[in-house]
Formats: sequence, structure tokens, C-alpha cells
Amino acid sequence: MRFSKDVLKLDLERKAAELAGALEEAVLRKLRRRGVVVAISGGIDSACVAALAVHALGPKRVFGLLLPERDSSPESTSYGRALCERLGIAFELHDIAPMLEAAGCYARRDAAVRSVFPEFTPDMPWKLVLGPSSLNVFYVVVRTPDGGERSVRLTPSAYLEIVASTNFKQRTRKMMEYFHADRLVYAVAGTPNRLEYDQGFFVKLGDGAADVKPIAGLYKTQVYELARHLGVIPEILHREPTTDTYSLEQSQEDFYFSVHHSQLDLILWAKNHGVPAEDVAQELALPTNQVESVFADIDQKRRTTAYLHAPPILLEAVRELESFALRPAGRPPAEVQSEAAASSLSVVS
Repeated sequence: MRFSKDVLKLDLERKAAELAGALEEAVLRKLRRRGVVVAISGGIDSACVAALAVHALGPKRVFGLLLPERDSSPESTSYGRALCERLGIAFELHDIAPMLEAAGCYARRDAAVRSVFPEFTPDMPWKLVLGPSSLNVFYVVVRTPDGGERSVRLTPSAYLEIVASTNFKQRTRKMMEYFHADRLVYAVAGTPNRLEYDQGFFVKLGDGAADVKPIAGLYKTQVYELARHLGVIPEILHREPTTDTYSLEQSQEDFYFSVHHSQLDLILWAKNHGVPAEDVAQELALPTNQVESVFADIDQKRRTTAYLHAPPILLEAVRELESFALRPAGRPPAEVQSEAAASSLSVVS
């Protein structure tokens, strides 16, 4: 296919049916669960996954979780609740701030910010941003009481302390997802899109943990289109992606990606299909050296985040388990209902 801005266009009806069929097969037959749990953030990815799950399994087999904390935008909870109501799914709101407080999330990250900006107090809105240079240098941006903003370069140790502390948020949310999955005998549906999955934009054993990842093959712009097709509410469709992790609003470009997702989608597609940087630059009206820089950044992120994708390393093989890899059950879900009493780990109702 010749490279153009249209390479990511989908037959939305066909793609929805294809993904819905695959999700149903994965959940009911391979995983042999009764339904799915989806943590709904108020953003486009989780909204698309929730709507797709309803399309595949019906609203009675989908359970939504709203998991705000101290730094979450009120819009996120409002939009998440509205989506659940639109989809007709059961949901629960659980504020995880007390759990994060107890784990030291806020205290540890505040101390790290103060190590480079001693005047910082917890009531000052702030965020983490990637520096403007080609080097991966991070800054903390703090809004001071006079309304101004100060940007201070982070030391490597302060940066790592902030990231390690804020990763508590994703891991705590995942703990809650698996609590509800266990009690309902549901699978946990992950929400990364292709950009996030490919480039390692997730927390290991946090939002990177799931039993099934329905949209990991879709580029971000495709997620928006599929979500619109599946009836996601306009407020989410019109919302720009945000990490919703810090008290100052932070775009994904601030923190991680080199260009806006609308361009990065196309550049990643081009790289995956061997399109020369010169052709990409001409089509997108970008300097060739910028496209080459994004190509290099894609490879760099793939190298440095390979650890996030890696399963635990066994120092000795346990070959006896290899024949028990997940596969279709080969029988309709109704036939395994009677196994509930024997094992909650192998039942679909």
C-alpha cells in the first residue's frame, strides 16, 4: 500500500465484528471466564475497550471500575460514570487515595520534588515533562502561589523516585481490578493501544497487567474511530489524551511521546512497513530529519522498554506445564457451568 494519511482507515463494522468475536473467544472459551472487568479512566482507550466488551459479551458480562485518586481530574470520573450509564453496565467507584497515602505514594514523590525545588508544598499543582532536547532529560513544572510556573531540571535519582512513587497508582488500580475479577470469575481487560503497547508506555504489573488486551493492535487514531462507531459518549471522543497522573494537566507528549499521536501513528505505521523517512516527511509536511529522529526514538523506546514486556525468567524450564497452554475449550460455555462447584477457576456462566 502506498503511504498516505489514509493508511489507517478501517472498515469499522468489520473491525468491530472481528475484535468482538476474538474477545468473546478469548474470554469465554480460552480463559473460561464469565465476563470482563474494565477500569474506566474517562479516556478514549478504556472507553473503547468497555464499549467493545459490551458489543462482544453484552452489558451484563461487563463490570466497570472508576478508580480516582487525589490528582485525578474530576472530569475523568464524571465522563467515566456517564459512559457506564450509556453502556448500561454495572460499575463501582472506589477512591484509591487512602491506599496510596498508606503506601507512601504522595509523601515519597513530594520529597523527591522538594529535593530539586525546596519551596514545593503539596498544595502546589505540578507535573513531569520531557525536556526539549533529543536527550531524555526530565523537568518538574510547578505552579507557584502567585500563579506563575517554574520549571526545574530533575536529577536522575529524583526522576526515578517520582516515577517509582507514582507507579503505585497503576499497581493499586490493578489490584482492585483483580479483586473484582476474582469475586466475579471475570477476566481483566487491559486498555493499551498500539502506540502504548509498542512503545512501552505502561507500568509493569500496573496498567500493563491484564488477561486480554483487546485494542493493542489498534493505532490511537483507529481507537478514536472505533470508539465513535461503538457509541462512546462525545465528551470522551473530544478529549485529548492525558496521563491524569499529576495535579497539572499533562499531555502524553509532555511526558513520553515525541510528537502528537495523530502524527506518531502514521510514522509508526510507516516504519513498520518500511516506508523511507523522505516519503513520510513529504506526505506529512515535516522535515526529513524530524521523521528520522522519530524513527530513532521508536527503536530506542523498544530497546529500553523490552523489560516491561518480558515474562518472569525461569532459570530452569518447567516442561510439564507446556502442554497446558491456553487453548479454546472446544465446547460451548453452557457445558462448563456445572464445574462451578469443583473449581471457580474454570467456569463460565
